[in-house]
Amino acid sequence: MSTESGEPLPRLRLDDLLDELHARIGAVRSTRDRVQSLLQAVLDVGRGLELSQVLHRVVEAAVTLADAEYGALGVIGEDRNLSAFVPVGMSDEIQERIGPLPRGHGLLGTLIQCPEPVRTADVAGHPDFRGFPEHHPPMRSFLGVPIRVRDEVFGNLYLTNRRGAPEFDAEDEAVVSALAVAAGVAIDNARLYEDARRRETWLAAAAEITSALLADRPQTEVLRMVTRHALRNVSADLGAVLVRADGAQVLRTAVAVGEGAELFAGLRPLPRAGPLAAAFTGCGAVVVDDLSRELRAGEELGLGAAVLVPLGAAGPARGVLLLARGKGRASFGTAETGPLVGFAAQAAVGIELAERRKHARRTATEEERERVMDDLHDVAVQRLFALGMGLEALRRLVRYPPEAVERLTRLVDDVDTTIKLISSAVLRLRLREQPGVSTLWARVAATVEQAAGPLGLTPVLRMEGIPDGATPGPVADQVTGVLTEALDNVARHARARSVDVHLVAGDGMLAVDVTDDGTGIPEGVVLGGLADLEVRAAALGGGLVLETPPGGGTRLRWRVPLTGHPRPTT
Repeated sequence: MSTESGEPLPRLRLDDLLDELHARIGAVRSTRDRVQSLLQAVLDVGRGLELSQVLHRVVEAAVTLADAEYGALGVIGEDRNLSAFVPVGMSDEIQERIGPLPRGHGLLGTLIQCPEPVRTADVAGHPDFRGFPEHHPPMRSFLGVPIRVRDEVFGNLYLTNRRGAPEFDAEDEAVVSALAVAAGVAIDNARLYEDARRRETWLAAAAEITSALLADRPQTEVLRMVTRHALRNVSADLGAVLVRADGAQVLRTAVAVGEGAELFAGLRPLPRAGPLAAAFTGCGAVVVDDLSRELRAGEELGLGAAVLVPLGAAGPARGVLLLARGKGRASFGTAETGPLVGFAAQAAVGIELAERRKHARRTATEEERERVMDDLHDVAVQRLFALGMGLEALRRLVRYPPEAVERLTRLVDDVDTTIKLISSAVLRLRLREQPGVSTLWARVAATVEQAAGPLGLTPVLRMEGIPDGATPGPVADQVTGVLTEALDNVARHARARSVDVHLVAGDGMLAVDVTDDGTGIPEGVVLGGLADLEVRAAALGGGLVLETPPGGGTRLRWRVPLTGHPRPTT
């Protein structure tokens, strides 16, 4: 016999089983048919490896052998209460009317505390009986037998209402006890099979996460995958990843999956305290019996048992994986939290490695870009400048024919324009390397780039001596507004084929020049936006001048006083 993955399962402990069965059958004083029924029941409970099905078959076999009206199997959890309850003989409607399944108190708890067979003719007369819940069917005779798996008590068989007799006798006890031995072996094998399948499920989930990281999926998508796999593998109702909110002592929800995910994700930042703080600073799972006691969100969403696992291998975690079940559901046991901790740690390491790999690639790209920019600035531009000077010298020597002179003049202008374009591109690339820095340089470059769409071309940008951090706040704020208005006017009215933006700081003044080769401003037309620019300049002690360059078009010159020391030319 083997698992679906081909892994062999341990053989049934046949020697132990036969010895125990021989001892139990020796106590049975019944017909040959009953012995045959016991042997058949032993074979039946050993069929299949699905734990839930094995448990149900055990109860059905016990009810049949003891001729009981009702039967149940209670699984003992780590808290010594019943973590699962498998009833037989009671309809779903009655179970729903009764309400939550028993937790293992009263007479049921007696077997948990003292795992020995218990028989009584009248359950209500037993000293440990605490009464039945509302809508519970009447029960009198009772037989309880523990089920051991290896050296631990796995749970107990409960049988009530012996048919055809006022109570269960010693023979019933012996038969059911013999069945409990076989059930223990079958349950052990089913649990081993279930553990093997669970490991395969976790491994498959880890493999999928690794594949997503290697494919450079967005981190939010990867975290959602981690949460979804964990939610399914531990049978939780809600899963979420919580991270620090900008380094503060509060947490925000990065992703949420499951029932009430949208509501949970929309909550205000959660306090980093209690179990949340313990999960961030610890290295293992933090199990919470009732999340509603720790978080108001847990009460609003009807959440009960929860487990919090750090997303990190060592030291303060980068985040916390929260998994919660609805109220009334069982708490999380070590069989679930153990693999979960390993999975979360493995996922966190994968995310960390992926981020470092991206950072390394980004650094290499930035270094290559810097090298290219240096080459453009130090080599290409200088050679173009030398070429332009050579062409200019040649133009002075050539007097005839006029077409050659005109052609040389255009070539000199083209070289000059190319130098401006390369210098502008290098400047913009260098500013992009610091996207988080809100300097005057960066703001001007961003404004010029945004204007490229409406203009249908990319303006040439040059900045000389811009003092950046030393620029007064009011002046820096006005510069972007002036550029926006000036470029917008060019886009709407000029029909230009080229636009130059030139910022110069020197002699205590800041000058913003915007030059285009468009149609110019028609006579008699007053642009309201230009009047506004003049008002802005006057408010800062400066002025606005409109000029028509020799080749046509329009040049806007906006100048204001500048305090501080100008920077070197860039």
